[in-house]
Amino acid sequence: MSTPTVRCASSRPLPRAPFVPSALGAPLAVLAGLAALPAVSSAQQAATALPEMVVTATRVATRADQLVSDTVVIDRAQIEQQASRTLPEILARMAGVQISANGGAGKASSVFIRGAEARHTIFLIDGVRYESATLGTPVWDNIPVEMIDRIEVVKGPASALYGSDGVGGVVQIFTRKAASGDAVFMPRASTTIGSEGYKQITGGFSGAAGAATYSLDVARTLNEGFSATNPNVPFGQYNADRDPFNQTAVNASFGYQLTNDWKFDAGMLYADGVNHYDDGPDRDTRGTLRTQTGFVGVRGLVTSDWTTQLRYSRSEDYTRAIVADFYSLPGLFETVQNQYLWQNDVVTPIGTAVVGFERREQDVKSDTQYTVTDRTIDSGFVGLNGNHGPHSWQLDARHDSNSQFGDSNTWFAGYAYRITQNWRVNISQGTSFAAPSFNQLYYPGFGNPALQPEEGKNTDIGIAWTEGAHTVKLAAYDNKITGFITNTTLPQNVPRARIEGGTLSYDGQFGAIGVHASYDSLDPRNEITGRQLARRAKNQAALAIDYTTGPWKFGGSALNVGSRYDDSANTRTLDSYTTVDLYVDYRFAKDWSVQARVTNLTDESYETAYGYNQQGRAGYLTLRWQPR
Repeated sequence: MSTPTVRCASSRPLPRAPFVPSALGAPLAVLAGLAALPAVSSAQQAATALPEMVVTATRVATRADQLVSDTVVIDRAQIEQQASRTLPEILARMAGVQISANGGAGKASSVFIRGAEARHTIFLIDGVRYESATLGTPVWDNIPVEMIDRIEVVKGPASALYGSDGVGGVVQIFTRKAASGDAVFMPRASTTIGSEGYKQITGGFSGAAGAATYSLDVARTLNEGFSATNPNVPFGQYNADRDPFNQTAVNASFGYQLTNDWKFDAGMLYADGVNHYDDGPDRDTRGTLRTQTGFVGVRGLVTSDWTTQLRYSRSEDYTRAIVADFYSLPGLFETVQNQYLWQNDVVTPIGTAVVGFERREQDVKSDTQYTVTDRTIDSGFVGLNGNHGPHSWQLDARHDSNSQFGDSNTWFAGYAYRITQNWRVNISQGTSFAAPSFNQLYYPGFGNPALQPEEGKNTDIGIAWTEGAHTVKLAAYDNKITGFITNTTLPQNVPRARIEGGTLSYDGQFGAIGVHASYDSLDPRNEITGRQLARRAKNQAALAIDYTTGPWKFGGSALNVGSRYDDSANTRTLDSYTTVDLYVDYRFAKDWSVQARVTNLTDESYETAYGYNQQGRAGYLTLRWQPR
């Protein structure tokens, strides 16, 4: 079963790639050699921005340069400079991340962090967990990019922070909101036209009024698209017609400073999409996708050292065939999650202690007759994050009680040491687990109710060199997974899978020129069969360069992904590919800018899933209005 409508685990093919530890020898030499770069001037160092604050890696705001975990941040300016039209396309250019997609916008996509499975990534929207409980994976297909203000990606085990599925890492997006100190009223708008009948219009505002902050953004996207399938697609689903995707999205937030020490917050994201996909010659299915997340909470000081927050959040992933044909029946799959959180952050002499309790209630509604349609997870967690002089540390432990599987305990311990002003090393180890999805357990004719949760143990070491505006990082990891779930005739636990890998990355600024580069080497394999896990490449490399002069900004990026196998049996090969994107941005007035972008400049023909097409050469023109 491979259709994106029937939200069955088999519709999200597995991923794959290999790595040899000795391959890190050359990157280590590169890292050492970069220490010989001439030091940037003190004036340039003074101009370097202060370290940014990151929340996802520890559950509390922490300086990025004091983190133990490997974390990447993409801000709004970087999002606007990319030619990517979907969230997975943005993530694909991050070090340590690969993707697969069953066609273009709106089609089923998978994100693999450090070679782990698609189901091994936790996805948060403003702290709200969002996923399909039937698929057991995050749902990336209906996330409006224009609503995203910031993306944080934590690579490595995260179950001790967030529970089940944190085997590979966490992706959290923060939607556009007002902040304390913003202007009274800040409007914004944009319009985009592009290839394949692409049209988008957005508008919004944010601001403050007394003790209140507020924001609202709306977007409407029309995309005629291209044929998602080609003749190689399984089950004879090929249809040469276009497969459009149209979407309406709304994002809103409100905050109120109750007292100097207490604040109320609420927010919501709503996206309604209409998607077309192929079901065979002259057969087309039209379906609706709906994404809803919302939260309401209060946060404040109990004492000068103790901050507490209470929060209720809710998420809904909904897909239904409006006009269904053949493979798409039954057509309704809905996951509703209610989440309750009480978290306490206490400043101590040895760091910030985090203590909290969570409850998550999952409910599945579908035309498919699942024998079990709900479960609850009650959790407690503690953590300690701190730094002193050249030392940084992080300790986390969590207990999850699942109504289906009983108890799971996970932990994380990490330490970093700044050897000199320029050199920093880190080491960490952590455990993780992933509970089977409702499809893996109960899908008629496919599920196996005897499945047990997967358990992982990851070791991570890294070294970083920083000099002014230049940073080089080398990370190596070894993730061992027991009870790994594979799909043969039925899903089953196999004794072991193992993912070894390494990433070398560079970020730097040479005057007006910015350079960002990364190289990944990876070896994910089923240790019983020796075969590589599907849809992950052995090697991946990315390069991005931008240049600013006056009101002009020019940029380009290239992504090279090595060959992969499409299936766990390693019988179908997906060829390597390279894509090149370019953009130019011109601010022609104080509040106005225009941007032209070209994706896949060389019109590379490639697949990230066997039988499914990817976008050829395409161009986009965007006009933005943002009063300053």
